[in-house]
Amino acid sequence: MIKKIILLLCLVAFCKLADAQNVTTHKFVERDSLSLFLDIYRPSTTHDQQCCIIHIFGGGFMSGQRNTPEAVAYAQQLNKEGFTVVTIDYRLGLKGVKIGNLPIRPLEKSIQIAVEDLMAAVHFLLENGTSLQIPTQKIVLSGSSAGAIVALQADYELCNRTSLASVLPADFLFSGVMSFSGAIFSRHGKIKYKEHRPAPTLFLHGTNDRLVNYKQTRFFNIGFFGTYPLSKQFKKADYPFYAIHYQECNHEVAGFFNTDSVPQILWFLHHLVLQQEFVQINEYHFDPSLINPSFDIKPNEMNSFIEDPK
Repeated sequence: MIKKIILLLCLVAFCKLADAQNVTTHKFVERDSLSLFLDIYRPSTTHDQQCCIIHIFGGGFMSGQRNTPEAVAYAQQLNKEGFTVVTIDYRLGLKGVKIGNLPIRPLEKSIQIAVEDLMAAVHFLLENGTSLQIPTQKIVLSGSSAGAIVALQADYELCNRTSLASVLPADFLFSGVMSFSGAIFSRHGKIKYKEHRPAPTLFLHGTNDRLVNYKQTRFFNIGFFGTYPLSKQFKKADYPFYAIHYQECNHEVAGFFNTDSVPQILWFLHHLVLQQEFVQINEYHFDPSLINPSFDIKPNEMNSFIEDPK
């Protein structure tokens, strides 16, 4: 019996060591005298999931780091499914900044420099994908709270070919975006994708979220657009998306990337990203524990799976 216990402990230690060997850290850029790093989490076995997921942490642009226990667990969970995961640093534009009643300019600047850093990380991965032995043919953005804002904003900037996207190849597009309580900032009124269609997008948001507004905050042409208006626009414009609206939930949905939402994440990755199926789904949940619907339904039957109850 003692020998079996010792053998089991050795096996656990070996597995942990193997996991640790599958994580590497790399400096991808230096900005404002700060060295920014990324961690690459590689699956231990080779699957057919030729996809790289870049996860961007949250923290209100004031705090946070790339290697929190939640981010590590998320990466390891996706590794088990054969996906490569990259977690990145970015500059925290609101750290130590006194915010007044109308923090439009500080927020805008924070989003811009975070997107700039994300684009630099993507550029680094594209330039070094072969030597790093990671799949770069399909890159998916994933973000929580402030990180979700950065993910959505980056795809918006890329699809409109703004200066923030200039560091990336002219023919590059993201293969997917996963937003956990995110929004898009605009100085030009309603969000419009002018040059390219947005990447297939997974939206998760609480309908009572006021920290990152589920609906929108707008002052003339300046606006901050959350999941509700974005999913409506995606539906109208025939963009592929999967939106999960958590009724009466607040900003806690930003943390759902590391909970029971994993089945929805995997379904999104397999169907909308890897298989490139055209799907438009609006799900409304009144209880956040009820997030395991049947996924036996064929995609063409899911376009009106659960519509807005209002």
